[in-house]
Amino acid sequence: MNFIVVIYELLRMSIIGVQKGIFYNPNGNKLASYLESLGPIFTKFGQLLSTRTDILDAETAKELESLTDSCKPFNVDKLINIVESELGDSIENIFESFDKEPLAAASLAQVHTAKLKNGDQVVIKVLRPNIEKKVKNNLRLLKASAKIFSYVYKDSYRLKPNEVVLDYESTIRKELDLKLEASNTNLTRKNFLNSSELYIPEVYWDLTTSKVMVLEKIDGIPCTDIQQIEKYGINKKLLAENGVMIFLNQVFRDNFFHADMHPGNIFVSKTNVENPGYIAVDCAITGSLSNEERYILARMLQSVLKQNYKTLANLFITSGWVDVNTNNIELENTLRACCEPIFEKPLSEIEFGKLLLYLFQSTRQYGLSLQTSLVLLQKTLIHIEGMGRQIYPDLDFWGIAEPYLDNWLNEQFSPLKLKDYIIENKEDILLKASEIPTIIFETLDEIRSYSNNKHVNNDKVKDLEKQLSKQKYLNRVFGLGIIVVIAIILIVT
Repeated sequence: MNFIVVIYELLRMSIIGVQKGIFYNPNGNKLASYLESLGPIFTKFGQLLSTRTDILDAETAKELESLTDSCKPFNVDKLINIVESELGDSIENIFESFDKEPLAAASLAQVHTAKLKNGDQVVIKVLRPNIEKKVKNNLRLLKASAKIFSYVYKDSYRLKPNEVVLDYESTIRKELDLKLEASNTNLTRKNFLNSSELYIPEVYWDLTTSKVMVLEKIDGIPCTDIQQIEKYGINKKLLAENGVMIFLNQVFRDNFFHADMHPGNIFVSKTNVENPGYIAVDCAITGSLSNEERYILARMLQSVLKQNYKTLANLFITSGWVDVNTNNIELENTLRACCEPIFEKPLSEIEFGKLLLYLFQSTRQYGLSLQTSLVLLQKTLIHIEGMGRQIYPDLDFWGIAEPYLDNWLNEQFSPLKLKDYIIENKEDILLKASEIPTIIFETLDEIRSYSNNKHVNNDKVKDLEKQLSKQKYLNRVFGLGIIVVIAIILIVT
């Protein structure tokens, strides 16, 4: 069945390719039109390519930028019908004015400007009609291709194609629920509420459903419009550096990052040109990591920056990124051979995307696996670095990241961090502490029960006595820990 699906889809892609002329004198415009014709998932792939000037020539990448906000719009009457059906009233009763000309047309949704009865300027985002079916068809091709790829490619276990596609399916399905996007938007807005680096528009919850979302209208410069950025006298170096800080804060400070930061979703604020910031929209795709993943990631990046290949090799092995039986010294030497030639360049010239590729290729023999939980983060980082270098080609991503990671790692073990953890989780800590006496009494009851038949249950009694002895030890350690924690809180406060 998978082969039939793939053959059908490949035939369809070939026919569309002939129609679009992609096989004859291909260029960026033809490629953009071709990817858009294949469906929303392929359009998003084109959006990613538009930031990768290390893969494509600058002209082709520039032409692919049309996919970020210039997809073919759908009929405005259909859009109005969806809005009226979802909000339960006519356009005239809901809005003071409504612009029938779309502000932007993306792969999954279309955006129009409007004015509310109270005078607020807003934008209305509406999902495309039957978009669920189109996404389903694209996912069918990806799933089938991933399964076949896993059978025919001997190193597919490293790439984990099935897991990656399933993870991407979960991600893109989230984009089909605008209420979820509104919730993500609201949380990101709270995280940067008092920040000059990033502004997130306000959500109008009473005018938001799963298919329609109304947001505050923003006034910004597209982040790829370098000419206009220069016209406003915006400090491009600081702007690019602030973009890196936004990424780092979202990942390590907030553990909640905007994972669809292609150029069509990011604008430059026109205010405060000396300390410029960004405006972000479309928070449908977001990501989070476990505390362990964040810690390992920070340690790995720190090891790369400090060229500490011994630590990097140990982290690769202990985190399960490579085969656990890998020889530490061999992996260390391989990593050094991979990275040393790159680090001969100034840090400002080292592109993270290329470094990732080199690392992946050089550790192939050790079975380096693609971490599905980090796919979104990797994509976001590539977007950030690509846009930052478009704005300011000499962006020193590593020079900004190194002190940030050093400080973050030091803070993870500070008394203040421990205090914050206890305050945030005091209910859980107290609940677990209150359960200890119950565990002890239950253990004693079991010992009494078994002691009546000592000869029959002698082994069980011994096991329970060991358990009780261990529990007493744990109780002492727990009690001592509580005393230490209280002392630390009293000291730091």
